[in-house]
Amino acid sequence: MRFSGFGYLIKEGIKSIWSNRMMSLASIGVLISCLLLTGTAELLTMTVSYNLESVGGTNVTRVFLEQEVTDLEAVHISDELSRMENVSATAVVTKDEAIKDYQETVGEDIFAQLMGEGNPLPNAIDVTMTDLALYDSTISAILAVDGVESARDTRAIAQKLTDLSELVSTVSLWIVIALVLISVFIISNSIRMTMYSRRFEISIMKSVGATNTFVRIPFVIEGMTIGLISGAISSVVLYFLYDTLTTAITKIMPINLIPYSQVGGFMTLVFIGAGMLIGALGSVVSIGRYLRKEGNELLGW
Repeated sequence: MRFSGFGYLIKEGIKSIWSNRMMSLASIGVLISCLLLTGTAELLTMTVSYNLESVGGTNVTRVFLEQEVTDLEAVHISDELSRMENVSATAVVTKDEAIKDYQETVGEDIFAQLMGEGNPLPNAIDVTMTDLALYDSTISAILAVDGVESARDTRAIAQKLTDLSELVSTVSLWIVIALVLISVFIISNSIRMTMYSRRFEISIMKSVGATNTFVRIPFVIEGMTIGLISGAISSVVLYFLYDTLTTAITKIMPINLIPYSQVGGFMTLVFIGAGMLIGALGSVVSIGRYLRKEGNELLGW
């Protein structure tokens, strides 16, 4: 096929979008919704995995002391814990340090609303264990020390994050499947309307020897263009949506969120690629059915 002929097919495919702009807009809207929901679910999965890695990859457990334990007493308790078997290092985290870290995490406004005046946090000690297989026995020994109130069970947090990650992945998969099918259906109907409006033109092309591939190309280009537009718009919308969501989430709970700058380029490529693939799939399904059945019935091919 000459380049001029291929250029004609591209022009026809893009022109069809404007000719059937209402259905094209509907297809773009549905595909944007599909990509945004999928992208949000994927970012949530990545965030959970990121936090799971940060929790599961550490052998440091924070031990909270009783409220009345002073800074000097916390140092003595830390020395006692450091002499235990399976404890390789300890570090005192004073209540002043802890509340400062919390304030930086949640922000000034939320901190003022939640904490008010005073410091309700206790002194704490970060305990580094040598062997996590001995976690239970080590924690039992730590909790038996005078002045120790409780310990943060990082394994329980890791398990909860693992369960959440699996749940999000499963739900995301079914959302993707459902929305892809809906998108393919909408795009197929949009392409089908274009084919119906050009049925006599297609008939003439077929009568002078045009192959099915030649007939398909403009419609595939139309579907891919719809996918390209949807992917580009979705990327921009997700950028602002993610920024808004991260701001709201960090005000509610202290959690490590992946900066969008780290995944933005990847998500844009995925959106555009997925959009074009879904658009092409919808076009192929529609034109294939038309050429096999409807064209024969309407025009006697």
